[in-house]
Amino acid sequence: MGNVFIVLTPLIHGIVKLAGLTPQTIEIEPGTLMNIWVPKEIVTKYDGKIVYVPPTKPAVLLLHSFAMDGIFTWFLQVLALTREYSVYVPDFLFFGGSITDRNERSASFQAEFVAKGLKKLRVENVTLVGLSYGGMVGFKIAQLYPNLVKSMVMSATVTELTESISLDSYKRLGLSSWSDLLMPSTVEGLKRMFSVGFHKLPWLPDFFYRNILETMFSNRKERNELLDCSVVPDTDVTSDPDYSQAIHMLWGDDDKIFDLDLANTMKIRLGEKATLDWIKDAGHLVPLEKPFTYNKRLKSILECVTKDQ
Repeated sequence: MGNVFIVLTPLIHGIVKLAGLTPQTIEIEPGTLMNIWVPKEIVTKYDGKIVYVPPTKPAVLLLHSFAMDGIFTWFLQVLALTREYSVYVPDFLFFGGSITDRNERSASFQAEFVAKGLKKLRVENVTLVGLSYGGMVGFKIAQLYPNLVKSMVMSATVTELTESISLDSYKRLGLSSWSDLLMPSTVEGLKRMFSVGFHKLPWLPDFFYRNILETMFSNRKERNELLDCSVVPDTDVTSDPDYSQAIHMLWGDDDKIFDLDLANTMKIRLGEKATLDWIKDAGHLVPLEKPFTYNKRLKSILECVTKDQ
């Protein structure tokens, strides 16, 4: 029984492969490697070497939360999207198989990492879908590489994780740092993380949580550093960037970390290019908690984005 999660991992990977994706390891630069799931049809061989061809369908980039790696965050969306879209699911640095020997830990560095990976894969533009930490990195990608990102779908995230936003969350959730919540070391701590992430946490046996702790929380030192670098002093944030892209905000109505009031404030600050919709009885990890509703709304947004091209 204790090996259930170890069995679950290849099962999910196998299902995703049947849906048309394959994992690739790309050298971004010496010492920096990206693990990313890509459409099988873009991978070819020439003179015995792997060569990537541009996607044949509209490209969708799925950026994961801090709670899990890319494919565990998004596999239910992958299954819904691969027929009509070329789907790319990277692991951020220090998640999954992605690693670097550089010392940078900022969201901007993660954004640079993802953009360079997509360039090596010959992806010219994407619709970016970001959840929580993935949304923060996604906003940086859109800001730094505006020609790469044609539109965004953002869930449970902020443009910048400021000190004031963090302190408000700490107060409501009884935290002293984001690591208290997002880097659990016990079953009880992991249960707390997921109870905060969900509107209603389904019952799971303790051995399931133990296996998640054993398999999903490596690189602890580096991930704690990522969290520390994610919080930006209020004095360093003068105003929201003027994004060139349309921004579709899709929230759970019971997000305990970034609630709907914060989402509404952010929508107003982002201006006319932003829309806000929410899903009833869903929390911070809305794509995992309400996958069918989320997928329906996401596909509707993607269809509109494709028509507008």
